[in-house]
Amino acid sequence: MSTETPTIGRPRAFDEEAVLDRAAEVFWRHGYEGASMTTLTSAMGINRPSLYATFGSKEQLFERAFARYRETQLAQVRAALDQPTAYAAIEAFLRSSADGLTADDHPLGCLSIQGGLACSPENARISEVLAAGRAANEAAVAERLSRAAREGDLPPGVDHRALARFVMALSEGFAVHAASGTSREDLQASVDIALRALLPSQP
Repeated sequence: MSTETPTIGRPRAFDEEAVLDRAAEVFWRHGYEGASMTTLTSAMGINRPSLYATFGSKEQLFERAFARYRETQLAQVRAALDQPTAYAAIEAFLRSSADGLTADDHPLGCLSIQGGLACSPENARISEVLAAGRAANEAAVAERLSRAAREGDLPPGVDHRALARFVMALSEGFAVHAASGTSREDLQASVDIALRALLPSQP
């Protein structure tokens, strides 16, 4: 592979989306600060000049990789929330979360948690990017539950924003447990308990 910076009109020698997916997996496994440039370039199959020429910096690479990860994640969130009732939407969200966090085609847990929940001050931007991603998920859940409240599909007096925050706290907690080795079956059992506690009037 050439070490020269790609020029205008000259096709890159790698699939950028595939390279971003491999970078995301490195950040997922090691966290932003734990992912060395050597590990990144080795996993991505490109050299440092190509990485810098294409993505600019390690931070910019992370932001691009996380944005690609978020596209898939947000599509899954929207699919789960596109259910006819609030109960069904919350159940689909939590069950798909438990399944995704324990899938065997990527690292256990969630990139938005493991990528850099705690970073040194000079890398505070990474924590902010991840927090924004989690906030976007919570906003999507809150929007769905707001609609449910307007439609009379939530029990009287339920604060849809607080409920959305609690649902996200469950999902993010699942991510921590999944990364520690908790099985899909155990997470799904926790979903059963959570659903009975959240909306006990439902079947």
